Amino acid sequence: MKNLKLVLTFLFGAFMVLGGVNHFLKPEMYFPFFPDFLPKEIINYFTGIVEIALGIGTFIPSFRKMATLGILVLMLFFLPLHILDVFKESPAIGSHQASLIRLPIQFLFIAWAWYISRTK
Repeated sequence: MKNLKLVLTFLFGAFMVLGGVNHFLKPEMYFPFFPDFLPKEIINYFTGIVEIALGIGTFIPSFRKMATLGILVLMLFFLPLHILDVFKESPAIGSHQASLIRLPIQFLFIAWAWYISRTK
């Protein structure tokens, strides 16, 4: 069970690094998720840096606990964005169907992050 948790931690860490890099490669993909009154570029790049840092942290034993807790907080922070997307006239993710599929996936990410952040 310990090996499974470590594999899931590394897998989530890799997803975080790849997702963070994607914030720099395709920033326009993320802009529709941010409300208009917020500075989209700054938030996007900051989020990318945070995702990369947390992802790398999962691979470093002394940072792993803090990184996995950070991932959990980040996944919870993203939840309202995905909930709001379901109710938008033009969802940021592209379609209402996609937003309805993506929302439960966010809950899966939250559960996954919670599992890997647990001490026992």
